[in-house]
Amino acid sequence: MSKTSRTSITMPAKARKGSIIEIRAIAQHDMESGFRYTESGKLIPRDIIREFTCTYNNVEVFKADFFAGIGANPLVIFTTIAAESGVLEFKWVGDDGYEATNQARITVS
Repeated sequence: MSKTSRTSITMPAKARKGSIIEIRAIAQHDMESGFRYTESGKLIPRDIIREFTCTYNNVEVFKADFFAGIGANPLVIFTTIAAESGVLEFKWVGDDGYEATNQARITVS
């Protein structure tokens, strides 16, 4: 599993009902493409984040699949509509059992 596993979410804490909100989610993760070799010639196993999902009050509103070309510390920027107050949950899943989650609350008026 990755030695580094921090996540950060940037989004508004409050929004008007029906407005579009921008969400920025980043996971700091020691990525390894699976294409590099050690000095002794041994292949370094792939260790990437494969999937990111965001749920809004338990309803999936965004999903992204990542592949070997993804850079370290992937930043995902997306929008959704502020429908109701509640919790957005962010989940990153990767190789070697990597899993990280984060939550943010939004108040909609």
